[in-house]
Amino acid sequence: MKPYLRVCAEINLNAAAYNLNSMKENLEDGTRMIAVVKTDGYGHGAIPIARMAEAYDYLWGFATATVEEALQLRQAGIRKPVLILGFTFPDACEEIVRQEIRPTVFTMAAAEQLSREAVRQGRTVSIHIKVDTGMSRIGLKDDREGAELVREISLLPNVELEGLYTHFARADERDKGPAREQLARFQAFAELLKDRGVKIRMHHCSNSAGIFDLKDANMDAVRAGISIYGLYPSEDVNRLAVPVIPVMTLKSHVVYVKEIGPGTSVSYGGTFTAEKPMRIATVPVGYGDGYPRSLSNKGKVIIRGRQASILGRICMDQFMVDVTDIPEARPGDLVTLIGTDGGNGITMEDLGGLSGRFNYELACDIGKRVPRRFWKDGRVVAEQDYFEATGLTELWEEAEP
Repeated sequence: MKPYLRVCAEINLNAAAYNLNSMKENLEDGTRMIAVVKTDGYGHGAIPIARMAEAYDYLWGFATATVEEALQLRQAGIRKPVLILGFTFPDACEEIVRQEIRPTVFTMAAAEQLSREAVRQGRTVSIHIKVDTGMSRIGLKDDREGAELVREISLLPNVELEGLYTHFARADERDKGPAREQLARFQAFAELLKDRGVKIRMHHCSNSAGIFDLKDANMDAVRAGISIYGLYPSEDVNRLAVPVIPVMTLKSHVVYVKEIGPGTSVSYGGTFTAEKPMRIATVPVGYGDGYPRSLSNKGKVIIRGRQASILGRICMDQFMVDVTDIPEARPGDLVTLIGTDGGNGITMEDLGGLSGRFNYELACDIGKRVPRRFWKDGRVVAEQDYFEATGLTELWEEAEP
């Protein structure tokens, strides 16, 4: 096991399991869960999360944003259904059908392409129809014309309408009126389909915020996303309904400590200048790792159980902190960027508030230069180091003249 002293994201799979089960407790019997693992599991590692969760019988399957993400799950041995939430380009049809991946469909052109490929392979492709009830992103209109389009799609050969879904735009707000309006529109559209004899066995609306606050929207399935990772959709959801535990911590180590005198500037642009003698420590992490530059002169880290303020601008690969009041700080000391140490804690929500980001973005932006170490039952069960790529040498050799 590598020490990963420069930086490492520690992923607690037991915490992710707790969060899934906590959400399950807030669902009605018979409502299944779709685990959203897009953007590499919101930066936490899609494959280890999926391997851990696949054994749960209440889990219908997984959702990704792209076909590439779906294929990664298949290549990793994930066999439960995988739904692609985003648009699928025509060149992906062959693998979608072959790998039994569920694409989102909202146009006849896409449905016909999938139908032709399914016929060619002698297989059936299961699709989920996306209806736009107020997000104004992708999805067909929730009107009679849209319902007629779905009916026509249902008649295509080798196509199964497995699911119908929409996405809430404002379920994470205190006022649930807009979300309930979307829910009513979705239910009305489902009735239009029923009137046309279109049968779809799986309806799903709720995202994480819906799981927390909109039990009447938790139909045949719900799509659990950010809450799997121990992060709340917003400050306005009912946190008492579904307690969750943060899954990721981010740690580094001090590489250098020095004293500076009054008038000494720190980092690019001289945005911080010492007014008195100070001790500063250098941390080998920066915005190249996804640590926000907007935390410059704002953020804090934890060293020896105490908070140390960031001084000056965060660089691509390093930043400096004030350890004047931590006289015992030395090179090699553990630095907690996200997590707890000695009774002090720093959350993604804390950093999001200071940096002008929000917790989803912060988690997703922890870069591929940061290795992930996965813990379960008190031991490391997997590591993911993006610099231990395979096959690059062979590709380079093939490219040589």
